[in-house]
Amino acid sequence: MIDVHSHFWRFPEDFGADFIRQAQRARGGQPVDLRVRYEDYAATAPPDTRTIVFGGKARLSGLWVDDRHVADYVAAQPERLIGFLSVDPTQDGWEGELRDGHQSLGLRGVKLLPMYAGFSPDDPRLDPLWRYAEKYMLPVLLHAGTTFIAQAPLAFTLPRLIEPVAVKFPGVKIILAHLGHPYEGECLAVIRKHENVFADISALHYRPFQLYHSLMLAQEYGVWPKLLLGTDYPFTTVNATLAGLRSLNDMLEGTKLPRLDPSQIEAMIQRDTLALLGLKR
Repeated sequence: MIDVHSHFWRFPEDFGADFIRQAQRARGGQPVDLRVRYEDYAATAPPDTRTIVFGGKARLSGLWVDDRHVADYVAAQPERLIGFLSVDPTQDGWEGELRDGHQSLGLRGVKLLPMYAGFSPDDPRLDPLWRYAEKYMLPVLLHAGTTFIAQAPLAFTLPRLIEPVAVKFPGVKIILAHLGHPYEGECLAVIRKHENVFADISALHYRPFQLYHSLMLAQEYGVWPKLLLGTDYPFTTVNATLAGLRSLNDMLEGTKLPRLDPSQIEAMIQRDTLALLGLKR
């Protein structure tokens, strides 16, 4: 089993005070604890789980995780964890961080936060990033969808923005996180069109009726094979995500609403995502 979407950071050190304040506001004023410990993750996941993990860099929103910390976290569990680097292209030196994260730290993919950092993924100034990813076969996972951070522009999170990149750099494996919520329909239209563009379903199971509608649209479009399992740990866990997915049809009991295909849900859970992304080497 592959979890394509998990985080590592130091909390609260890697977060600005305003980010933490807004996270608490989104939880109705309750304190937030975003500490990451692998033993906690592993205790709430099947024993065969392998996990893609990344930090994030977004100066605008007050998040900055040094890739060296991600590399150290991965090095402690090399059979279980696969690390991705992160860059914020609005900041000087990002191209050097891209090379160092890959060539010096051995990180094997890229995580981007367009909305949180305030840039559009189809900006031509990012062409060196996409060209590098295509040359070295680095998958790129982007946050897609909304957030609680007020200064993060919704305009930069729309799934359609990845289409010019997919056309210009068709060899890059691209993953749109969170099914682009609440723009799931747009996300599904994009992944259906482009062979190497996928979406993960991380952090969606706790809105079950919305997730049911999104997966039903995927079923009607015939794009189940383009959907990848992800969690968004530490915001949720593997076991909670699996339970949420497997119980979606339960809420339809007593209705004539169409059912999600359980075999497709299981196929997504068991998908060989590492092979699909070129990471099984």
